Amino acid sequence: MSDVPGEGRRDARGFSPDFLTELFRNPLDPGYADAAARRAETGRPARPGWAVGPTGLVVIVLLGFLFSVAYRQTMAEEPGRAQARSGLVAQIKQRQAETDTLSTRADDLRAEVNRQREAALGGSHAARMRDLEAGIGLRRVRGDGVVVRLADAPGGQDSLSGANVGPPQVLYNDLQGVANDLWAAGAEAIAINGQRLTATSTIRNAAQAILVDFRPVTGPYEVSAIGPDSMRKRYEASTSALTMRRVAQSTGLSFAVRDADDLTLPAAPEPRLRYAEPAVSPSVSPSDDDESSGPGTSPSPSGGGR
Repeated sequence: MSDVPGEGRRDARGFSPDFLTELFRNPLDPGYADAAARRAETGRPARPGWAVGPTGLVVIVLLGFLFSVAYRQTMAEEPGRAQARSGLVAQIKQRQAETDTLSTRADDLRAEVNRQREAALGGSHAARMRDLEAGIGLRRVRGDGVVVRLADAPGGQDSLSGANVGPPQVLYNDLQGVANDLWAAGAEAIAINGQRLTATSTIRNAAQAILVDFRPVTGPYEVSAIGPDSMRKRYEASTSALTMRRVAQSTGLSFAVRDADDLTLPAAPEPRLRYAEPAVSPSVSPSDDDESSGPGTSPSPSGGGR
């Protein structure tokens, strides 16, 4: 017997004031140790944590078969999709090349028409025609002016959630406001990324793209304007300039205004002219009541005469 009372009844785990020493010495929880001891006494094997019956095995085999079939079909269709994609890309490039060729041809024909017209008019009439075309945007112009540059903000993180968010983007109505205020500041000619604005120009959006006269423009956006020396000062005090500066400070958008010497703005495409035509009046056949009213009388809208 032990000299210390109760020492014989102390279990094999013992007691240690050091938690780490106790943890490494006896890592198994007492409850699990007792359960293992009972299973050893009864002779029953330990129950597995996960078992697959016949039904589960059949389900696993079916799922594997379905996944393999789907994979084979996907891989079999991939060459066809790649070929179709490459065909579409080739068609797009071909159409773009054809469009560029036709645009160059149209510019050459337009220049030839202008030369022939000036030769036919001659003198002051030709100069008057050039001034009118420059004013309405159908002739290339040069001069000093102002360039307003707008660009999307760089990507960042949400200040609250910390998640990655898309950058604030320049909207089509931002370009509308800049163009309108430049006109109000005295601009004589304006172009956005090389697209000349006229009295019938439109600035719209289509999905994520901005269209100027139905032609896409991409950032950074430069709004170039030719006008008097006071144009920049007047524009700096406009609503769009003040608004865009506040937006740039709060969202990170890029907005800048600078003077530009010897700007060259291209001519706008020839507009599609629409001519007014007289309406065709419907033929009116006289009724029996009109014939009975005799000559010199006119029928009223209700059909009777006075």
